[in-house]
Amino acid sequence: EDPSMTDIRRSILWIVFSVSLVMLWDAWNTHNGHPSMFAPAVPKPVAASGAAPANTAPSAAGVPAAATVAGATPTAATPAAGAAVPVSSEKVTITTDVVKATFDTKGGDLIRLELLKFNDAVDPQQNAVLFDQTAQRVYLAQTGLVTTQPGVSLPNHFTVMRALPGERTLADGQKELSISFESPEIGGVQLVKTYTFRRGEYPVAVKHAVKNSAAAPVSPQLYLQLARDGNPPAGESSFYFTFTGPAMYTDASKFKKIEFKDIEKGNADHDKAADNGWVGMVQHYFASAWLLPDNAQREFRTAKVSNNFYSIAMVVPLGEVAPGASKDHAATLFAGPQEEKKLEALAPGLELVKDYGWLTILSKPLFWLLDKLHQMLGNWGWAIVALVVLLKIAFYGLNAHAYKSMGKMKAINPKVMEMRERYKDKPQQMQQEMMRIYREEKVNPLGGCLPIFVQMPFFIALYWVLLSSVEMRGAPWIGWITDLSTKDPFFILPLLMTASTMFQTWLNPTPPDPVQAKLMWFMPLIFSVMFFFFPAGLVLYWLTNNVLGIAQQWFINRQLGLNK
Repeated sequence: EDPSMTDIRRSILWIVFSVSLVMLWDAWNTHNGHPSMFAPAVPKPVAASGAAPANTAPSAAGVPAAATVAGATPTAATPAAGAAVPVSSEKVTITTDVVKATFDTKGGDLIRLELLKFNDAVDPQQNAVLFDQTAQRVYLAQTGLVTTQPGVSLPNHFTVMRALPGERTLADGQKELSISFESPEIGGVQLVKTYTFRRGEYPVAVKHAVKNSAAAPVSPQLYLQLARDGNPPAGESSFYFTFTGPAMYTDASKFKKIEFKDIEKGNADHDKAADNGWVGMVQHYFASAWLLPDNAQREFRTAKVSNNFYSIAMVVPLGEVAPGASKDHAATLFAGPQEEKKLEALAPGLELVKDYGWLTILSKPLFWLLDKLHQMLGNWGWAIVALVVLLKIAFYGLNAHAYKSMGKMKAINPKVMEMRERYKDKPQQMQQEMMRIYREEKVNPLGGCLPIFVQMPFFIALYWVLLSSVEMRGAPWIGWITDLSTKDPFFILPLLMTASTMFQTWLNPTPPDPVQAKLMWFMPLIFSVMFFFFPAGLVLYWLTNNVLGIAQQWFINRQLGLNK
């Protein structure tokens, strides 16, 4: 016997309700510090107490260790006789209009990067920090030389270097600022690193100059590495999950995210070599990446450096450097916000660090349209409202079909309820009679579902656009909404959204089944709990969608004579 349409609808409602309960329970667990069922477990902090010592870079031998993969065994760095060797490292800070960068002369590592245009997620009075080296977080950009030549040691990120004199602050009218680190001669080889920052830009030009003063030729390899702990950034919401971890891109395999847990188990699956591509570290809103020109051979390596500390690197052969000769190599280090258009211009696939999930094909054009609306309106909040209006216009016909179907269901609801009461002891006859009423009234109980399913991918894609776009971070809308990326401080938008959802429920036909009827009122209340912790931009998007839906549904119900 065929199940009735009512049974199908009941099943759909129960599935949606069950999934909602699971998601709510999972969100509540993560909100209280327990691991999520859908996300990797949060690793332990890098250090129990005390910052990682400046001159021991938390086991950061991601790539002298990686050199063993290529057949080399790293040895202690031994300076040439008579070379001036700094005995301890020091911190050197330079400041531009957009970043404040701190380097450690041990290796010339970039150990802290404050983003001066962005506030910290936990303390808005402080600047956002990307690279860092504290007891709570370690995230570094490191480079150095390795070689497969037995018995040869070269300058690497353990080598204490000397910061060359120069300006440390980008002056007014100055377009760029450089800082250089010079290593002692090790095995007759000297390395000079030069970082060049440009006004208003986050990409940093990094030049490595290798000079061979030894009697024999050397064949160095340059590694460009990002190393960080496996903890998600502080201040992230526990009600949604965004990816944190290494990523890479090659023409062959395209963009690939690499989970810390896969590196931990030693089964990280990625391309090992190519003549193109980049490596990066991704987190919500921000990213870092080492970029090289195409048509230059490179190896890709990931490693567990120490407990809860991981690295991803590119290793580039520099070729043979003859005695008395030198060789320069140019690379780019990007470290900053995930501004999609700027990332697209930097390197193929780099814009994909902005995580749209599995609906990238829809999310990218939606962000393009949102960006165009922002250019016209000058406010991201109003751009969100305008985008939802445009989507509603685009789907007006589909929505009208759904609302008419729901309106007809509401119109015949008294007849259905009376019939159910009459045949409550005869379920088989009740089903037959219900099908007869639907046929006579030309009503499809699922007619309101299909248009909604068609639209869902677009609204989910827009959800990820708003969740992922750093442009929302710190962007005001009106009055009390001063940051669209954080929750409404007074919960006004979530309360309005809950009220609008309840009103929309009232406009819908009441299911004949009492259990279904209670669920229809209960589910909006459950969803509203999560929206109280969602970013204001996302709540604004749902509220606008609800209000426009109510207006259209009210208009159609009025046409059908149901607004009584």
